[in-house]
Amino acid sequence: MKEQIFGRDVRRRILYVIIISFFIVSFIQLFNMQVLQGSVYTVKANENSVKPIYQTAPRGILYDRNNNILVGNEPSFTLRITPDKYDTSLNRYLETILGFDRGYLSGLLEKNKRMSPYVPVRIAKNVDYKVIAWYEENAEKLPGVDYVIETRRDYSFGVRGSHIFGYLREINKNQLEKMAGYSLGDEIGYAGIEKNYESVLRGEKGIQYLLVDSHQKTIGRYNSGKSDIAPTKGYDLVLTLDKYTQQVAESLFTDKRGALVAIEPSTGEILAMVSSPMYDLENFSSMNFSKVWKELNEDEDKPLFNRATMSIYSPGSTFKMVAAIAGLEEGIITEKTRFFCNGGYYFGDRFFKCLHYHSNTDLTTSIEKSCNAYYYQLALKIGLDNWSKYAAKFGFGRKTGIDIGEETSGLLPTKQYYENAFGKDRWPKGILLSLGIGQGELSVTPLQLAQYAALLANYGKSAKPHLVKGILKKGKFQGIEPQYFDIGISRRSFDIVRHAMYLVVNGAGTATNIRLPDIKIAGKTGTAQNPHGDDHSIFIGFAPYENPKIAVAVVVENAGYGSTVAAPIARDVIKAYLNKHVDSDNKIIKNEVAAGASKIEN
Repeated sequence: MKEQIFGRDVRRRILYVIIISFFIVSFIQLFNMQVLQGSVYTVKANENSVKPIYQTAPRGILYDRNNNILVGNEPSFTLRITPDKYDTSLNRYLETILGFDRGYLSGLLEKNKRMSPYVPVRIAKNVDYKVIAWYEENAEKLPGVDYVIETRRDYSFGVRGSHIFGYLREINKNQLEKMAGYSLGDEIGYAGIEKNYESVLRGEKGIQYLLVDSHQKTIGRYNSGKSDIAPTKGYDLVLTLDKYTQQVAESLFTDKRGALVAIEPSTGEILAMVSSPMYDLENFSSMNFSKVWKELNEDEDKPLFNRATMSIYSPGSTFKMVAAIAGLEEGIITEKTRFFCNGGYYFGDRFFKCLHYHSNTDLTTSIEKSCNAYYYQLALKIGLDNWSKYAAKFGFGRKTGIDIGEETSGLLPTKQYYENAFGKDRWPKGILLSLGIGQGELSVTPLQLAQYAALLANYGKSAKPHLVKGILKKGKFQGIEPQYFDIGISRRSFDIVRHAMYLVVNGAGTATNIRLPDIKIAGKTGTAQNPHGDDHSIFIGFAPYENPKIAVAVVVENAGYGSTVAAPIARDVIKAYLNKHVDSDNKIIKNEVAAGASKIEN
């Protein structure tokens, strides 16, 4: 009996020891997990539960002034690699399939090695459907490789507009540190409208929440997808451009270097703008951005350079109206004032040439026939201070403030400029003769020349040149109010020079070759000296003369006389725009635009 009791006691004690030991071990394990390594397991628990997948938002669509699409969106396949699942021995295989250079993928993965190995890295954008079909057939042999459907810019609407629209590229690390709401791999506007209106066009990312295990393998949708946030498309922009006029302008610059800017005089709205040579924005849609950039940057014709806003040229004879207006406004001359031209003008012991013998010439004829001798003498009477003062009134020597950002101010020489160069009162007065005919140190951009033409057309009243007319928010058009200004010159002075510009084309002037039977064009030719080669061909003008709706400036590099090359281009652009009978009030923005935008997205 005692042995039985003793046996029961032993078994009971053993059981107690086991139970107590279990609780002690459990307590130690819980203490270790919750206290000593609590933070580690908290991170792992979070990683092992819900994984947010960010979805890029479609960018806003770009429309022209008549509701035609200029730049849209289209679905695109993007191939990705998730580093922690990927076998790098597949690099050469994928590079061959995708047409990449050897070592491209290893370089890309090295560039992104600081990112989480669970975050997919884009390796190819705009992938052909044949490649996707090949992937579907071989997916089991390609661990860590997948694809997603994103949106990309669609440039198939018949307008190149490379220097207007600008391009997209992946955000760099410096920008990432300064700009909120972006992550590595996101695209951002890098030039033109895409850059200047980035905050309007970009939209807001969406988030898809997925349930994942500790190996980041997807288990399912978190909360049945109810917590997901759909991406919000960026706002659309209505540009001031006229699509047809832009197409004509671009076609006229095929195989030419130079620029064209056309402006609606009363509003400052840019109707067409070309910088040639252009580049193909489609090339920036690939992952080989560095290669595309390098090729364009090393091209001797500099296609990335916006000649319309950044190139500077001597304006030549197109600048003569500045001296004419300065003389009229200061009471130095009247329209009947005459200067003698015997094929040029002697100043000191130097003979400054004119292209022809114009004899005794009045102001109107001096513009109509482009008499240099008249402006040599007029510039001396006006003086440098008055000449530079009136040139500044027309916007020369400073940026116009166009809404694409990249722009240069050119150079408007003043007395201070020459005194800095030569010393006080030591600069040669012969400099004035060159300035009077738009030569010398004076340099301007095509955009400044177009603004000048617009001011001549509209009696000194216009608005700051701009490319965006308004924003479309949920189908409602919100116009951007132009910044109007008046340069304060009398109508009488404008009447005199405008009439002379009319005779340049419709009288016996230097551009009678562009005369049209149904459109009265007023203009001025220019041939600008170029120390690096043949002269540049320049023309500025506006039409219709009675009620101007378009002002144009054209610069064609190394093309000779303004009348033979630049003027015919301006004529064809004017004709293209005016023959469309565009409603100048432009009240065509309708709610249907939103429907068109969603159609493009789908």
